[in-house]
Amino acid sequence: MLAFPLKFPLFYFFIFSCFGYNSVFCDDNSNIPAIARYFSTKGRYEDVNSYLMEDILAANRSILQLPSAQCHEIHLTAIIRHGTRYPTVKNIKEMHQLYELVQRNASGEESWLREIQTQWRMWYTDDMDGRLVQKGVDDLRHLAVRLSKLFPSLISEQNLRGGLIKFITSSKHRCVNSTLAFKSGLTELWNIQDQEFDHAVNDSLMRFFDRCAKFLQDVDSNPLAVVEVDKFKSGPEMSGVLDKIADRLRVPHSDITYDLAQAAFYLCAYEFAIKTVNSPWCQLFDEHDAEAMEYVHDLKEYWKRGHGYDINSKSSCILFHDVFSRLDRSVLNILDYETVTVQVGHADTLLPLLTLLGFFKDTDALTSTNYATQTQRSFRTSRMLPYAANLLLVLYDCGAGDLRLQPLLNEHSVTFPGLTGQQDSMPLYRDVKERYKDLLQGCDFETECKLFGPSAEG
Repeated sequence: MLAFPLKFPLFYFFIFSCFGYNSVFCDDNSNIPAIARYFSTKGRYEDVNSYLMEDILAANRSILQLPSAQCHEIHLTAIIRHGTRYPTVKNIKEMHQLYELVQRNASGEESWLREIQTQWRMWYTDDMDGRLVQKGVDDLRHLAVRLSKLFPSLISEQNLRGGLIKFITSSKHRCVNSTLAFKSGLTELWNIQDQEFDHAVNDSLMRFFDRCAKFLQDVDSNPLAVVEVDKFKSGPEMSGVLDKIADRLRVPHSDITYDLAQAAFYLCAYEFAIKTVNSPWCQLFDEHDAEAMEYVHDLKEYWKRGHGYDINSKSSCILFHDVFSRLDRSVLNILDYETVTVQVGHADTLLPLLTLLGFFKDTDALTSTNYATQTQRSFRTSRMLPYAANLLLVLYDCGAGDLRLQPLLNEHSVTFPGLTGQQDSMPLYRDVKERYKDLLQGCDFETECKLFGPSAEG
């Protein structure tokens, strides 16, 4: 049993019972919305890794292409987003507003609309407010088991019992409960019942974006910083989506705002992520609509957490240095130093660090006017940041001073930007440090985040 309380109606126990360790994943293609791949940060992890739909505990060993048989892993740092959660209060209020509009004003004979009006019930309540759901617990339990299969010499019962696996989390309940779920995945795997394993709460590392004054002033609280997002929301592509929603509901076009369209999109996404249900709300969108909705989310993440402004990534300097200090200490083989660090935070924790490392940077910035030319963009949060998204940095010793570092994102091999040639996916550690030399010698959080005067960006 999990070692922390979660409040769910008995009904949901039966929904989620199909996520047990030895079960085949319980949905089939008929339950997957046609627009599921556009759910941005509200998407399921297994929709990024489709093989997990057949076996949720399958380990993708093809990502482990070692340069030689002498190579063995000596340290793993995992930075993980929390698992599937409920909507926030703000989203829930907008969902209620949309539901009331549909119940009161929508007309038509479509079966999906009749289902919403006669069978579907608004079950989201304000007290849910972003809390982890049972599916989110399973996200982290299953991830723990898969990583133990991939790296058995590091994520081992002996290392767990010996205190060589360290856990750090954000203070938010969904992150703390995700951390507990990850630990539970390991203790259940090894049937450990006689020992508790501590975790540290560290918002300086896992919620650095809340503590970076320059980011808060220049970007997070600055409406001008997201002007491209607002322009796209009122532009022709999104206006077309709103018009189609109004037509499908047969309500005045003036009744449908972007916030209500987002509420409908979220109802589809959350129903699927939480319950594995192809919700009737999904019928309000075709694939073109979903692509436009995804682009709004990508624009927002790009300008508020990604490559849009330099301070977005520089706010993660403290986490960047923490990661490399752990790797360096492993190289020095300090006695009793942890072999694994599991750090659980948010999408807003992971994206600035990925940005600082140079991942997913397209040639052209994402703007409100280049949507049509960005269909092949690499900056796509639906693939980068599903629930339980994770960046793994695995350090290998291949003998005779040959140290290598492998980055993995969502259990897929990725390549450090700017490092190409042989063994792209597992470069020499010294080459990685040379690539990020300027950041390692600088990138001071206090300096980067200090306010020097009025807003300079946006």
